[in-house]
Amino acid sequence: MPFISVKQLVGRTEEQRAEIARELTATYARITGVDPSNIWVAIEELPAENWSAGGETFAAKRARAAASGG
Repeated sequence: MPFISVKQLVGRTEEQRAEIARELTATYARITGVDPSNIWVAIEELPAENWSAGGETFAAKRARAAASGG
């Protein structure tokens, strides 16, 4: 049973998350021939203060961008 895991920042709507799950499922099924009912998709949303890149959290990056007018 395939399991697709998606991690992203908080902020997508329920409709967007549902579409992501549908599209990932459909694409995987089309490519592999696996029955879509056997494909699991988990979408985990993390707050910006719990995710970082380049040693800086995304919350800090957003705050810095807002302070500089960007």
